[in-house]
This record gives sequence, structure tokens and C-alpha cells, in this order.
Amino acid sequence: MKILRFISALLVLCFLFPAALFAQTAIPSASGKRHKRIVIRNSTVVDGSGKPAAGPFDIVVENDLVTQIVSIDPVAAKEGKPKRPAAGDLEIDASGKYVLPGLINLHGHTHDERGGKPQPVEYCMKMWLACGITTVRDAWASKKVLAWRDQSAINGIASPRIFAYGGFTDAPSPTNPEAARERVRELKQAGYDGIKLYTVDRDIMQAMMDEAKKLGTRVAHHVGVEETNAWDDIKFGTTSIEHWYGIPDAAIESGRQNFPAGYNYNNEVDRFRYAGRLWREANWERLMKVLDGMVEAGVAWNPTLDIYEASRDLQRAQTNPAFAEYLHPVLEEYFKPNPANHGSYFIGWTSTDETFWKENYRIWMKALFEFEKRGGVIGVGEDAGFIYQMYGFGLIRELELHQEAGFHPLKVIQHTTSNNAMILGEESRLGRVRVGFKADLIVVNGNPLENFKVLYPTGIEVIRDGKVVKTGGIEWTIKDGIPFHAPTLAAEIRDMVIKARQR
Repeated sequence: MKILRFISALLVLCFLFPAALFAQTAIPSASGKRHKRIVIRNSTVVDGSGKPAAGPFDIVVENDLVTQIVSIDPVAAKEGKPKRPAAGDLEIDASGKYVLPGLINLHGHTHDERGGKPQPVEYCMKMWLACGITTVRDAWASKKVLAWRDQSAINGIASPRIFAYGGFTDAPSPTNPEAARERVRELKQAGYDGIKLYTVDRDIMQAMMDEAKKLGTRVAHHVGVEETNAWDDIKFGTTSIEHWYGIPDAAIESGRQNFPAGYNYNNEVDRFRYAGRLWREANWERLMKVLDGMVEAGVAWNPTLDIYEASRDLQRAQTNPAFAEYLHPVLEEYFKPNPANHGSYFIGWTSTDETFWKENYRIWMKALFEFEKRGGVIGVGEDAGFIYQMYGFGLIRELELHQEAGFHPLKVIQHTTSNNAMILGEESRLGRVRVGFKADLIVVNGNPLENFKVLYPTGIEVIRDGKVVKTGGIEWTIKDGIPFHAPTLAAEIRDMVIKARQR
């Protein structure tokens, strides 16, 4: 009888502490290496579909795929019948932790320089991985990015998976419809995964979109203040509108924002100052028709709320506590007000400008929330490397801003996982914790549904037994079945920053 009680107690103990039963739990030395079989034990899962968290589950990764998700039944464990997957080459104990799909960054820039000064591309890539990002759509990729994409695909470099979108208006910019078609063909032949469109006349856009459709090429449109607006994206079938220009413009009754006579779009102080007054000029009823048109045409919206946030609170942006350890000095220099650097426009910025931008955000967020209510697909991207946003940190801040816009945390996670995968055309293999999908997963020390700040490499502080305890952070970022130990990556980044500052 004593032996039976001992065995029963041992089985319950193994249910609570599965690493004791199976192979040695994961250690940092396993980081960045391919393992034939990984088992994540006792996890609470947010699967990316929008449904609530559930668990505990054992998740089996074999090579680069999720092959099993096994629900662990506590009652069966007490009865001596735990049905657990066999041991893996690598075991990750996720007791008390949350497992999510790897985050997808729909608007990234893979930088190896800022303002003409070299900045290690490893800094950018490791920042993304440390923040749980397993896939990046590079929104205006150079030929160097194509090479990095291919290296990432074979784990030649520590990097998220990259979808490289080539710039349609790279010099020499197409000046007629036939040249537009030829540029689309050139980008396709060069191996780009899609096209980034910016500032274009209507006849050229029509030709390039027609050619892109023929070749099955997706298009992300950063609509500027130009001849085209969201109605053209609706008509021609753009995949996604980046940021938000073009949407309120299409709902202004006069047809054009009320710019002052001295306004110069190429002067970024002018450009961003009056961008902060755009949403208030849109007619709400007309705007709803624009949103309905986008929904009907299947045009997704990637708002990048984070990248303009400095405009509504400059002091907050400039004094981010994470800068102390994670801001590379080359990027720090680029952020300083300088008309030569795109996005470094805070020269003579006023409290009046911030007040307009705060109103801009209220209307913008209300429109974004309404867009999803009407059936629209919302994505998540950061556009970091500009305007006081660091790589990876910008995406997590974007999640917080989607929550501020009114979305439930489960929907926010859906935006940056399964929604982003859909916008990329990869919804059958990315963006979900699901059997048969790519093993892109993150193991989080804490509950992101309660606090998105647990995703930051800086972690959070809580009070336990009257003492301040540091916790949070992503423990493992698994990309394509390859585990990266996020705290190790974060330490490497901090060391990189220290050495760069010493130089």
C-alpha cells in the first residue's frame, strides 16, 4: 500500500514538475541550434486565433513543425495515467508561463546603417528576436536584405524570417505606365516577395497594380499626400495600406486638407505638423464609406500607431528608460533633430502640436476600431529605426497602443500573429500555435494578456512578500524550430551597445 501511495505521489509530482521526469530542461547553450525534437511542457497557450488562453499543454516540435499539442489532464495524472509525449532532445519547462505564436512585424526595416554611419545589422536582428519577433516584412528592402533573407532561411544568421518587399519608386522612378509594368517585372525577377509603393500618380499606380496582380505579387502602399488615396487602393486592390495617410484624405469634403499657403510637404516639420491635423478634417460619414470600401475590397490596414507617438508626447519618447541599455549610439545620433534624417523633425515642436496630435490619435483609434467592427483586417508593424522607436521595442509598444484603441488583448495578439500572416498570404503555415504549422513560438515569463510589458526584454517589477522582484521577459523565441534564448540575446545586445559607446 505504501508503495502504491509513493508511486501515485511521484506521478502527481511529475505532472507538476515535468522536467523531473523527462530530459534535461533547456539551457542557454541550446540557443540558436537546430534540435530534432523539442518538447515544451505544461504551457498555457494563446494560439493566435483570438480565442481565450487554455492549458496546460505539452507542445512537441519536430524539426521546423509543431507536430503535437497534448492537453494535460490533472485528474488522469492523479490516477496514475499521465499521457505525456516522449522526451525531446531539448525540454523547455513552461510551468507558469505563456506560449504564443511568434510575433510578426508587418513593417520592419533591416538596417545596417543610420544617417550614413555603420550600425551592425546583428543589432537590429537580435533586438527583434529578443522581443519575440519571428517574422519581419521588410517594407522597402535593398538587395542586401535579399541576401540576409536567404541566410536567415538556412539559419546562417540569427534573424527572424524575412519577407523582402522591394521599393517600386527606387531611382529611376517609373514615369509612365509601361515603365511601371517593367519595374514590377524587374522586382519579381530579382526575387522580391512583394512591393512597397510610395507617392505615385494614378495612371502609374493602375498599371503597376494590374501587373502585380498578373504576377501574384502583394503590394503594401504607404500613401503620401498625393494624387491617389484610399479610393485608389480600393479600386486597384492593394494588399495593405501602411500607416494612415490616404484614408482620412479620402473622406475630406473639399477633396484636400486645408494646408496653409506656405506649406511644403518636403519640409518634414511642415509635413508632420499638419499631419497631426488631418483626421479632424475628415467627414465621419464619408470615412465610414471609405472603411466599408476597404473591407469589401479586402484592403488590410497596418496603422503603425507607435511610430508617430512622439508627436503627441515628445518628452516621453525621448526619455524611454530602455534607451540606457539598448539604444545603439548610431541610432541615438540619428534620432536627434536633424533635417537631413527622415523622421528627425522635432525642431520647434510645440505643446500646440502635441495637442493636435493627441486629438489625431483619438479619432484615428476610433476609426481603426470601427474598421474591425465592420469586418476589416488589421495588422501590426513598428517602422522602427525612426522617430525614437527601437527595433522590437516598437512592435511591443504597438500592441499596447492597439489595446489603448479599445481592442481586447486577445484581439491584439491576433492582429500581430494570424492577421499578419493572412496579410502576408502565409495563413496556412504562420501565425498560429497549431499542429502542422511552422514552429514559430515564444515562451513568455508572465501573462501578456494581463500586461503586454512582460514582453519587453527589460521585463517588469512586481512586489512579492513585501519585496520588489524583477520578472517578465521572453524566455525563448523559437523561429522555424530553432530556439533562441532571449535573455542571452538581450545580454549580447547590451554588450554590443556598451562597446559601441566606448568606441
